[in-house]
Amino acid sequence: MHNDHFSRHAQQVLTVARGQDLSHGPASDPSIARSWLRCLHDYHLDPALTMAPTVLEHGRLLESRERLQHVLHIAGSEMNSLHQQLSGAGHAVLLTDARGVILNCVTAPSERKIFERAGLWLGADWSEACEGTNGIGTCLVERQPLTIHRDEHFRGRHTGLTCSASPVFDPNGDLLAVLDVSSAREAVSRQSQFHTMALVNLSAKMIESCYFLRHFEQHWLLRFHLQAESVGLFSEGLLAFDGDGRVCAVNQSALNLLGQVRDGLLGRPVDALFDCSLDQLLGRASATASNSWPLRTRDGRQLFAALRGQSRSVPTVLAPAPRPAPRSAPGICLGDPTLQEAFRKALRVFERDVPLLINGETGSGKEAFAKAVHHASQRADKAFIALNCAAIPESLIESELFGYRGGSFTGARKEGMPGKLQQADGGTLFLDEIGDMPLALQTRLLRVLEDRLVVPIGGEPHAVDVRIISATHRHLLERVQDGSFREDLYYRLNGLEVGLPPLRERADKAQLLDVLLAEEAGRQTISLEPAARQALLAFAWPGNVRQLRTVLRTVVALCDNGRVGLADLPAPVRQAPVHKVAELPLADAERQTLLAALERQRWHMTQTAEQLGVSRNTLYRKLRKHGIARLTAL
Repeated sequence: MHNDHFSRHAQQVLTVARGQDLSHGPASDPSIARSWLRCLHDYHLDPALTMAPTVLEHGRLLESRERLQHVLHIAGSEMNSLHQQLSGAGHAVLLTDARGVILNCVTAPSERKIFERAGLWLGADWSEACEGTNGIGTCLVERQPLTIHRDEHFRGRHTGLTCSASPVFDPNGDLLAVLDVSSAREAVSRQSQFHTMALVNLSAKMIESCYFLRHFEQHWLLRFHLQAESVGLFSEGLLAFDGDGRVCAVNQSALNLLGQVRDGLLGRPVDALFDCSLDQLLGRASATASNSWPLRTRDGRQLFAALRGQSRSVPTVLAPAPRPAPRSAPGICLGDPTLQEAFRKALRVFERDVPLLINGETGSGKEAFAKAVHHASQRADKAFIALNCAAIPESLIESELFGYRGGSFTGARKEGMPGKLQQADGGTLFLDEIGDMPLALQTRLLRVLEDRLVVPIGGEPHAVDVRIISATHRHLLERVQDGSFREDLYYRLNGLEVGLPPLRERADKAQLLDVLLAEEAGRQTISLEPAARQALLAFAWPGNVRQLRTVLRTVVALCDNGRVGLADLPAPVRQAPVHKVAELPLADAERQTLLAALERQRWHMTQTAEQLGVSRNTLYRKLRKHGIARLTAL
């Protein structure tokens, strides 16, 4: 059966090669026809061949991952969000380098074997020259988002796949990576991929923008758009310039908005592009670039812009000496009293070098909690290094965690590679999904915790000063009992166990919703209609905070009029059974009344209580009930 299918598919490909029958079928798409012809004439591939993909040896894969470690770090959470946004089942989210080699894969553990049988391995080379027409390889050549659906693949063995891929470009306009979503389900239609392709393209642009922002953290960074509310969104123009006012890099959106080509901009004075002097421009700068202002180009086009950097409007010598900021919980919402108390305890023991073990459901914010503890501690200015033990194949975890000496195995880099433990020296190492760490590595990790010495593969011991925060959604004691987790390591990591509540049980769900919506909206003004807000608060959120953030990001991206209604929410949220619906409007109205009164009285509790006609004790009780605290996520 397979042979017959491969033969028919090969005949169809050869028909196109002879210039026949291009009006319908897969080759009616010019990009598919071009790719098939490249595969036949340039790469000399056989469409009926069923050989397995070429896979990089271990050392070369590590070297490729090391080269793109910053991209992999940025892309990790975006890939998880994308996988969850696509309802997970039946999809693999892949990131490759500019050669088409798969460096990371997010899929359900139960489906990993399905995609591996399809050839989607870590280290597999999916360039066109190796695998023919496919989402990854053809995207690399065409340099644009595209979908390759089943029979549009060149090789017959890949016609069971549907792949949507989008390129990720670096600040110089060179191809950096490809983000791809592949499905092996037979029921997938090409029309159904329009939504998937839009989400993949959006995620790729998010990765691209984050990489640009981080790559030029030490430069002046101008963010601009035609609409003020779009400054800060993925479609904004980004322009980095140095202390002399010379343009260092621009993204494609900036080139489109300015009507320029890249070579014509690089190295030019930034004030030659805009109708203002460099000093006027720098005087508008702020550390957060939170407020946009009108900016006209030299040829008269009206834009809105924000500039990230230290404003020069006030001489440095006149600036008052900064006071040390009180330590708080940056980047996390702590309106839930239980969560707030857990954070207070976690920070106290962390400062005493007591290991933290964070337990919570997938998506409940374990990494955000760990990062907030690190940034609120005395180690805030040191490295925070995260390693997901479940996301990296067992063959890579050892070298990722401990590093290796140059030449210690075939394909190893000459200069070697420091592991996560050495990268976190002086700071914090966050080990996510610690319950999935292989037993052999558990033994080595225990030795590091006891001796404070790291031994890279093939290398000599190095002393490290690192604090450990680990996390899991599993019951580690059960894994201790079944022999898959070392008991001595469990007690070594469990200095203080912190349990994060699932989103459905958090008392600050309404506050968290407001905070996340504001974060995702950026400079847009987005409001929720009562029915939409009620549905979001009533939904059970099996994917927890991560799922809520993903849904809000989607509705914000698709919102045109500044209001999100019930019909704008995903079907699972709209159609889910709603519990305690009658209580929500009253509870929400009371919460909004409390917040409005607090803001009017500038959070002066006595005056707020008097205005509301209640005692201070009653006011505090109501604040606890609604999870209201003067804390926001940064």
